[in-house]
Amino acid sequence: MKKLLAAITLPIVMTACVSTADSNSVTTQDLQHHHWVLSEIDGKAINVMEHFEAPDIEIGEHMKANGNAGCNRYFGQAELKDGQFRIEKMGMTMKMCPDAPMELERTMTSVLTEWSDISLTKESLILKSEQHELTFTLRDWVN
Repeated sequence: MKKLLAAITLPIVMTACVSTADSNSVTTQDLQHHHWVLSEIDGKAINVMEHFEAPDIEIGEHMKANGNAGCNRYFGQAELKDGQFRIEKMGMTMKMCPDAPMELERTMTSVLTEWSDISLTKESLILKSEQHELTFTLRDWVN
């Protein structure tokens, strides 16, 4: 009886493990039509008072991405591939800003334009490159 129970239980447990692993992968549907505001860089909270506007990312229809990088606005085509994210062919406005927003912008654009590991929770989006980890907090637009 114990062998029969083990034979029946094992496939169920294995299926549950596979389902859980697959549910952690991020899809385009998970990202589209959402807005996130940058809250941390490398585990440290950012000081929004040093910046003109809170850095953010919005991903719309067909994975079109745009937002504020710290000083300038950016736009481009977001892509997902093998658990990684990037914005291809990013375009930007060209304003000059004080040092703090410009430094933040350099960090943001380097992570957004290179393939970065992506993870998603109910409340946050995390992009991790070789140099930096950006943590965004979900802040969808409300009418």
